[in-house]
Amino acid sequence: MLAALTLSTGLAKAAPDAMDMPMFSKDARILFQGDSITDGNRGRSADPNHILGHGYAFIIAARYGAALADRNLTFMNRGVSGNTVPDLKVRWQKDTLDLKPDVLSILIGVNDQGRNLPLEQFESEYDQLLADARGANPDIRLVLCEPFGLPVGKKKENWEAWNDGLHQRQAIVAKLAAKYHAALVRFQHVFDEAVQRAPAEYWIWDGVHPTYSGHQLMADEWVKTVQGFWPAKGP
Repeated sequence: MLAALTLSTGLAKAAPDAMDMPMFSKDARILFQGDSITDGNRGRSADPNHILGHGYAFIIAARYGAALADRNLTFMNRGVSGNTVPDLKVRWQKDTLDLKPDVLSILIGVNDQGRNLPLEQFESEYDQLLADARGANPDIRLVLCEPFGLPVGKKKENWEAWNDGLHQRQAIVAKLAAKYHAALVRFQHVFDEAVQRAPAEYWIWDGVHPTYSGHQLMADEWVKTVQGFWPAKGP
């Protein structure tokens, strides 16, 4: 009983207050966009039990949806398994611009690396997607998440070459984040540090897709980065 009370108290202290996420203004629409890591096996219906999938986007939405209930926030997930930047381009109007997000978080790149999409195309088309989003809403707040990975399973084979390509795409994402004044979430550093505490397989089960523990790391880093980029203002 005492242990349960202690746990409950700890969770209460960990809950964010209204000043933790100033970018989430009243009636804000927050969209998570990307590939399978964001998709998280999300539902394709209006069923609220599954609509956000099972991953970092769900964790973030659950945390702030509960803590800031008075703000009437709308969290949306349009990640699609297997997607690349060209795939995002095809569905950008319907799955991004038409949803009119106030906050847009994007995690893309690992499939572009897997399919050897030329770096120049990756950058130019990603750039255009961001320009279109900013053009549709000049006040939109952008969060760019770098693609990441660890040498697990088949990814151990030819890891050096794979990782080198991934680093180049991470550099492009960082460049675009600077250009569009977007928050840059450096997931790779988080996972590189995590392997000091537990094996790589504990965090990313196949070298690409995080476990539930890995998704918690992602959610924590996303919140930390975004709060730091758009700090709360005093009264």
